[in-house]
Amino acid sequence: MALLTAGMTLWILVHLFPAYAPARRDMLAERLGENRYKGAFSLLSLIALVIIVFGWKRAMPTAVYTPPLLPGLVPSILVLAGLILFFAAQAGGYLKRFLRHPQMLGTVLWAGAHLLTNGDNRSIALFGGFAAWAILEIVLCDRRDGPRTEPPAASVKADAVTVVLGIAAFGLLGHFHLRLFGVSPLPV
Repeated sequence: MALLTAGMTLWILVHLFPAYAPARRDMLAERLGENRYKGAFSLLSLIALVIIVFGWKRAMPTAVYTPPLLPGLVPSILVLAGLILFFAAQAGGYLKRFLRHPQMLGTVLWAGAHLLTNGDNRSIALFGGFAAWAILEIVLCDRRDGPRTEPPAASVKADAVTVVLGIAAFGLLGHFHLRLFGVSPLPV
């Protein structure tokens, strides 16, 4: 469990740093150069993900609570919505126009779906950690960026692409979930 917790902690700290300390982030990016800063950020993120994967595999799952849902329709809808919102963050559609942080909201939906179907300690550390990070990221970004200005123009086409990407990612993850993660997302 310690390795999983260490990976989640590294992920959260690396990702909260730009929103928590924007002046220090800018100073570091100026000193290193923007590309080197982004490279270091990416490398630390990759290291965190590797630690998380190895930590997940090594952690012995212990039941903490009885999940209120089994894999099925409700968790699948939450994951699908989360994936669509995740992709909406990069598109110029109405989802991005009306939701200030679609990627973080998508992460919360994805993590929430997993917490509704998994009640073990390592699921709490992983999915609870990602949900907590996303919520903190929203709060810190709002504090850093101040009141929202006029949302950018939107495109229905961008939303359509976002929905197609979300559905495609959902289909691929659903198809390979058992092979990749050892658990079927479908009811048994």
